[in-house]
Parts: sequence; structure tokens; C-alpha cells
Amino acid sequence: MSSPISNIKFSRPENLAFGNIDEMITGNSDVTKSMKQLIAMVSQSNSTALILGETGTGKDIVAQSIHKFSNRTGPFVTVNCAAIPAELLESELFGHEKGSFTGADKLRKGRFEQSNNGSLFLDEIGDMPLPLQAKLLRAIENRSIQRVGGSDDIKINLRLICATHRNLEKKVESGEFRADLFFRINVLPIIVPSLAERRSDIPDLVIKLLDQIDVNKKNKPIFTVDAITSFTKHNWPGNIRELKNVIERASILFPGKEVTSTNVFENLLRLKVPTVAEEQNAIWEMTADLSGIQELDDISDSHLPQDELPHPKNYKNWFTFYDEIDLRRHLQDVEIILIESALEKTNGKTSLAADLLKLRRTTLIEKMKKYSITKIEN
Repeated sequence: MSSPISNIKFSRPENLAFGNIDEMITGNSDVTKSMKQLIAMVSQSNSTALILGETGTGKDIVAQSIHKFSNRTGPFVTVNCAAIPAELLESELFGHEKGSFTGADKLRKGRFEQSNNGSLFLDEIGDMPLPLQAKLLRAIENRSIQRVGGSDDIKINLRLICATHRNLEKKVESGEFRADLFFRINVLPIIVPSLAERRSDIPDLVIKLLDQIDVNKKNKPIFTVDAITSFTKHNWPGNIRELKNVIERASILFPGKEVTSTNVFENLLRLKVPTVAEEQNAIWEMTADLSGIQELDDISDSHLPQDELPHPKNYKNWFTFYDEIDLRRHLQDVEIILIESALEKTNGKTSLAADLLKLRRTTLIEKMKKYSITKIEN
């Protein structure tokens, strides 16, 4: 799920209060900065935006940011296409006329009409039923809708923002998603990086999440440097949503107390409630070297790991975080990423990519076929 536009560097529009984006999207890693710059540019356009990313990465926050920094005066309306039954989704989106079906005792405006002059956010559009995709395509192209049971065209003026964690290209290939709709919504794609790709943002995210959970700033847990380091080493399969759950868990288990890396491993990531004896031992260990204890707000960048290339030794502590690992699947994912990166760096030239990977050209081609990796065309 890659997009050339996600790597383009943009200059800031002069009329955009960029500081406000920093308030909505936390972090200053390179990938986060690039995403903020792209949001700044996309928000000034009226074209359809497609937000791609894993579950829990904050695609809804990106959508809200696009709407907030656009010139739209209307509301921001959200529809989760995966949460509404297929038989009700059409009426939810387009509304219905009185008497159009059993229970339709009065006219109801759908989300398209409700978001007029504003933005309509279709979350999880990859789960939209095929029959409804055709009607959505018509609405986008004609800038008009018809209510269920109605025949009149109703003009709409809105900004459409879509999001999904699905691989839409694969769904198009399998026939589960219309190709014409995919090309129509894939105008301005924004790829939201996973939390593992923006580890250096984690300390700032922890501070922000703590403030959100405890607005009065009372009884907040105090994370030591080694605890924050443990956070940055975790892979976060649930991304920011998982991090938020862990921070909330810490607020419940350790109100006003210091949290060490041991607590992170045993009590937060694995959800084991600490006993009195464990707490006393933890206090004894911490007071043995008072110079090693710091509050989260005092942690400087020099104490935290920077964006580093992975090293095989990083896997030494794997079973401290996890109970098991699908080694074959994990190595396959790493191999795919490295092959795609080598092809991207060499502009799709397999011979040069094979040299970068220290492989024979024929071996690389065999692996590309095995993993269905297409040659990059420029």
C-alpha cells in the first residue's frame, strides 16, 4: 500500500495556521512531519482524499484535520461503513422518503445532505457492499444524490474523505471493490504511518494521552526513562489505540506512582495487577539509584533512542514482550519490505536491486513472483 505522493515534500501554505496541525497530530518524526505537510496541502483542495493505514493509527484524526484546515463552513460528518448493516447503510448515507419502506414514517435526510458545505468522512470504505459502491460512484461523479424511494436529484456540495485499513488494490483484483470507484477516490492518498514507524513520537504521545485521560493532572503515573525506552521498543500492533489503552491502564494501576520498565512488561503490556510485595520491591530498586529516576516531562531527546536501523540483536528481547512469534511470516514480511525498498531505490531496475540485496538477479525475480511484487514503473 504505497503511494508516491506520500513521499513528496511540500512547502507550507502561507494562509494555513500550521501550529494548529501540531495540536491535533502529535509528533516530530520525519514521517509525521511529512504527513502534516501533506495534510496542509490536501486540506486546501476540494478533491476526494483517501486515508490509508493500519487499524488504530489515527486515520480519523487525519480526516478531522483535513476538514478543520479546509475552507469548508459546514459540519464534519462521519459514517463507519463497517459498523452499519448493509441493508441500513444506503438509507443512512442517502436518506429516505416517507413511506419508502416499512418503518419510514417520515422523510429523513441522509449523511450526504447533513454534510452539505462541509465534509463527509466515510471510514472503512473498504467494507462497503458492492451494490452501494455503484450508487456512491454516481453521487461523487454527479455531485447529487437520490433518497431511497425518491426520484429527484438533490445537489450536494461537500468534501469527501475516505479511509480504510484494507488493501483496496487487492480488493479490486478480487472483485470485492469496484475499480472505477477506487480510481475515483484515490485522488489524494495519505498514508498514515504505523506507531512502529514513528517511535520517536512516543514520548510526546504519552504526555498528550496522559493529559487526555487525566485532564486535572492529578494522580498521573510517572514513567521513568527505562519505561519510556520500553515503550519505544514495543512493536505496537494496535498502534496509537493500543498505546492509549496502555496509558489508561497505567493510570488505573499506578495512580501517582512511578512506572518502571518491569511494570511496562509485566503489568501494562501483559496486564498483571501488581501485588503489594512487588510494589515494595520496585520502590526499593528505584531508590537504590535515585539519579536514574526522572519524570516524563524531564526526559530529553538525548535519553531516548533515535530513529535507528534495526539490528538482529533487537530480537533478543522479543519474548520479553511477546509469548510467541510466527517466524516464517515475520521473515517473509521483512523480505518483502526490503525487496520493495530496493526496487524503489533503483527505480525498478531488478539488476541493480539484486546487487543492493546481494542476490542473483534470477533469485530476486523468483522472490518477486513468489510474493506477487510488481516491478515499479516510473
